[in-house]
Amino acid sequence: MGKTTLVKKILSEHSQSSVYFNCDEPDIREAFSNKTSTELKLTMGNNKLVILDEAQRVKNIGITLKLLVDTYPQIQVIATGSSSFDLSNEIVEPLTGRKYEFYLYPLSLSELEAVSSPIEIKRTIGERLKYGMYPEIFVNPGKEEEIVSEIKRSYLYKDIFQYQQLKNTELMEKLLQALALQIGSEVSYTELASLLSVDKKTIERYLELLKKAFVIFQLPPYSRNLRKELSKTRKIYFFDIGVRNALLKNFNNMDIRQDTGALWENFLISERLKKNSNEHSEKNIYFWRTYQQQEVDYIEEVEGRLTAFEFKWGSKTKKISQAFTRAYKNSSIEIINKDNFFRFLGI
Repeated sequence: MGKTTLVKKILSEHSQSSVYFNCDEPDIREAFSNKTSTELKLTMGNNKLVILDEAQRVKNIGITLKLLVDTYPQIQVIATGSSSFDLSNEIVEPLTGRKYEFYLYPLSLSELEAVSSPIEIKRTIGERLKYGMYPEIFVNPGKEEEIVSEIKRSYLYKDIFQYQQLKNTELMEKLLQALALQIGSEVSYTELASLLSVDKKTIERYLELLKKAFVIFQLPPYSRNLRKELSKTRKIYFFDIGVRNALLKNFNNMDIRQDTGALWENFLISERLKKNSNEHSEKNIYFWRTYQQQEVDYIEEVEGRLTAFEFKWGSKTKKISQAFTRAYKNSSIEIINKDNFFRFLGI
């Protein structure tokens, strides 16, 4: 969603020396599957920019791309894939040292700033927490609920069900709904397995598939082995909060919801991940909690220094954990609310 639009924009700017191949087409797949470098050159012609859209559909695409890069270094190749499973798995080894990877996330608030004023972004932040950040909802005002529900149905499971050939779609649905109810809370694989009447290894496999499909991401706990810290749990969040709400069929306004704080936390952390990715900023990310329920929502670690954040949606004051600041003196901590979240997101 969005990658084809992006590559066609690139194509339009290099129209005199570029060519686009849609690998959904069976004859295109055949043209790039198990071919010699000479055969590939005949297919590409004299173009300097070659775009392979949905490249994961080409058999042995990693070998094909390696052959192109090594034989024709003057040709720039862009390979896109909606499936992180097949494309990533195919290209990791053959293209070591020969590639740059880019992840196309849903829109970020910093991107919205180019077309909306800061006042408008703040005014509509509740809508973002309801419907998320997929581009389609912005170009179809009034149809947000319908569109994000369709995204969930049509796009969410494509990689998992189509490419991994999962048979138990009902289990995946139930697992996603269970995760949607637990954002902001520690998740136990053992408890999920018991809840869904499957073994723990099945839960671990399904969660790994959801992470590779960029549906969810997780935060591990931060611990330096202090006795009272949690060290074996994790938090799981959704890359897009609208998809999460669609799973629960809950698009209520923020003022009547019971999960607004969790939505705010998930939304801000997801937006922060987009910011860090767009800036190529490598950071270790965690949450922190003790068995006495003292907690910090989100922590970033860079070169041993900790920067911690607490997220607050409502007007009530939120206390900063003194246990954390005492334990980790070489750290800073800040409360992020509706007044100052622009700074947190680099807007």
